[in-house]
Amino acid sequence: MISLNGIEKVIKKGNRVVHTLKGITLNIEQGEIFGILGHAGAGKSALIRTINFLDPPSRGSVVIDSCDLSTLSATGIREARRQIGMIFEHFNLFNTRTVFENIAFPLELSGISKNKIATQVRALLSLTSLSDKAEAYPYQLNSEQKQRVAIARALANQPKVLLCEEATHGLDQKAKQSILELLREINSQLKLTILLITHEIEVIKSICNRLAVLHKGEIVEQNTVIEWYSKPKTDASKAFIRAETQLDIPASLGNRLLTEPCENTNTILRLSFSKSAAEEPFIALVIQQFKLSVNIIQAHLENFQIHSVGIMIVEMVGERTEVHQAITFLEHKDIHIEVIGYVARTA
Repeated sequence: MISLNGIEKVIKKGNRVVHTLKGITLNIEQGEIFGILGHAGAGKSALIRTINFLDPPSRGSVVIDSCDLSTLSATGIREARRQIGMIFEHFNLFNTRTVFENIAFPLELSGISKNKIATQVRALLSLTSLSDKAEAYPYQLNSEQKQRVAIARALANQPKVLLCEEATHGLDQKAKQSILELLREINSQLKLTILLITHEIEVIKSICNRLAVLHKGEIVEQNTVIEWYSKPKTDASKAFIRAETQLDIPASLGNRLLTEPCENTNTILRLSFSKSAAEEPFIALVIQQFKLSVNIIQAHLENFQIHSVGIMIVEMVGERTEVHQAITFLEHKDIHIEVIGYVARTA
């Protein structure tokens, strides 16, 4: 449904040439909820403006529903955008229009009859649970209701794709989950392809099946959400997960951490595992089979829709040969191992 092929975006800032997007290649399937995760400055806004051709790429192609946008005239691009719904962090509603009139606006621009507009808007009000707010103005709504209006308006032209830029940022926890549930329902009912661009892992893990990590204008990692969370491959991903779980080694241990092993040091590991791996008492098995002592420093269980991922930071105390054998044993049980470092033995 959405195919990005070698997208580059180059801009000039004074005498400097800045590459805001660098070789972005992504394929998002029909009916998928796909997440793009990135910190501020990663290039998220540049990417979303490129996808809807508000700011065309310097190089590369954007293909939506088999249509290469770069081959279209200005008129053709305007027509293609009707198939691309867009919602923003700040709602962008018309304050002088009622909820009904805000949702009707894109239909009016399309020249649709008033009777058909009324029918479509009423259906969208029902879908977004806003039927009782049709005559209200934006100032009379809370943030969640405003975002529901923005979503209904984005759906007015019956798009094939819905782009969401930080659509839940600034909402309280209850409102955030409510909006995410609405997006899940829209995806299910309308078979709509949804692309979520966000800096919040919570958004990704709640409704996305796959994700890509955007870092300094590049896609540095792509995977299913479960595989990415349990087996991150890049420093950018690992930093996101550590910040989300607040799971790291205590300062008292971190101050003594060595990057290379030496005599009389213990190995500090980060273990990531799915629910199936957790069904076995693997820590007990390591202790029994390899005659090691295992100190669990921190542990965390994260839920993803119908799946769970566990993360542990452990200290393995014993001979280095046995530690290596234990790591191999754990990896065969589909447990992801990251060696954090080494600390001198205290006893």
